Parts: sequence; C-alpha cells; structure tokens
Amino acid sequence: MSKVYADNIEPRNSSMDVTIGTSTNTVTLAGNDLRANTVKDSGGNTLWTSDGSGNLSSVNSALAGNLILLSTQTASGSSSLSFTTLIDSTYDVYIFKFYDINPATDTVLFQFNVSTDGGSNYNVTKTTSFFYSYHFESDAYSGLGYITGSDLAQSTSYQQLMRDVGNGSDECGTGELYLFNPASTTYVKQFYARTETYEARSSIEECYSAGYGNTTSAINAISFKMSSGNFDGIIKMYGLL
Repeated sequence: MSKVYADNIEPRNSSMDVTIGTSTNTVTLAGNDLRANTVKDSGGNTLWTSDGSGNLSSVNSALAGNLILLSTQTASGSSSLSFTTLIDSTYDVYIFKFYDINPATDTVLFQFNVSTDGGSNYNVTKTTSFFYSYHFESDAYSGLGYITGSDLAQSTSYQQLMRDVGNGSDECGTGELYLFNPASTTYVKQFYARTETYEARSSIEECYSAGYGNTTSAINAISFKMSSGNFDGIIKMYGLL
C-alpha cells in the first residue's frame, strides 16, 4: 500500500476546501471541519451515516442512547389514540409523552387503559392513587389535594391522567406516563404519571397518578382518550433500556 507523508496539506488558496477521495466517496477538510457522510471505526464498522442535510441514519446502537423513540401518533379530532404494537419484552420501561392535548369538549378528563390481547379489550383491573396541585391565574385559590374519586380500587375503568382540561384555542395538557416491565408474566404492571394542564377555570393543575395493573399477563397495548368527545394532540412512545 502506498503512503503519503506530509507535514502540511493546504488548499491552493484560502477560499478552497481540501477534498480527499473520488467524487462519490470523499472526505472534505473545510476550515476547521472534517466532512463525511459516513463515519466508520478502524474495523470498518459504521458509527453513523448522514444524508448530507443533518439527518442521521444507521446509527450504531452503542451511540443511540438509552431512550429510543418507537412511535408517534397524532390526534386530529380523534376519539382515541392506541398503541397496539412494539410493546413487548424489548424494553424494561415504556414512556409515553403527551404534547398539546386539546379536547373538543370543555372540562373533561384525559385518561388511559391497557390491554393484554393486543387492543381487542382495554379492561385490565387496576388499583391506583391520584393527587394534584393547582393555582388560579387570579391568585384567588391554590392548594394540594387528594381526590378519592379519581383513583381506582380493583377497577377495569380508564385511569385519569389530567383533570378538567380546557378546550380553548390556547388551552392544553402535557405530561408523561411510565409503564414498567409490561411483558412480565410473573409480576403486576406498575406505572406512574405526571401531567400539567391549563384547566378550564383558568388555572394550572399538576396531576400525579400511580398504580398497577393487577395482572400477570403481558400488557401489549395501551389506549388514550378523553372522558367525553374528541381531541387533538401528539403522543410519542419511547423505549427505555
């Protein structure tokens, strides 16, 4: 193999780049930048590939991080959003993130349920707890409270995540839900959630819910909906190693 030894490689003038390789397989030195669409290690293993516009693909799993985006669903006047695939033993924790949940009906609840039969039925028995803090824009009321009517005791009903969500054009709810080890066939399925809501009475509500699905069957689907009417918003599902 031929070798080139040099103390310096410089462009012909300061406005030019230095390009090494053929037209279809190049490495470019531009100022202080090293530019290449595919980066490999000394063993020839691809670390990542770019499309030249900043979008990465073929990212080596060692660099991908622990939080993996699995699915994104968008509600637009939808009665519900359901995730019926990709919930399995691949990840120990599944995280659902809620963005701009805006109901068509004022003062409704955002809630969820889970399934052991791929979404044919959302009726897993659950025991849960629920509390919240609130503060009105007017500063007239604020506080912290436990709401007995918002928790479940061995019930197959949907569990509340947000309360009294406003349907105004600037009103919405956000938050996240953690579901632990849903593929287990030994233990119950625990979860916790934290959400923030622009409440219909012009206040902020921060809601906390937690509990478990009282089943040793694997949970493989989850459904989100309002207590009444349709909604807009985005829900993303992540896997956490």
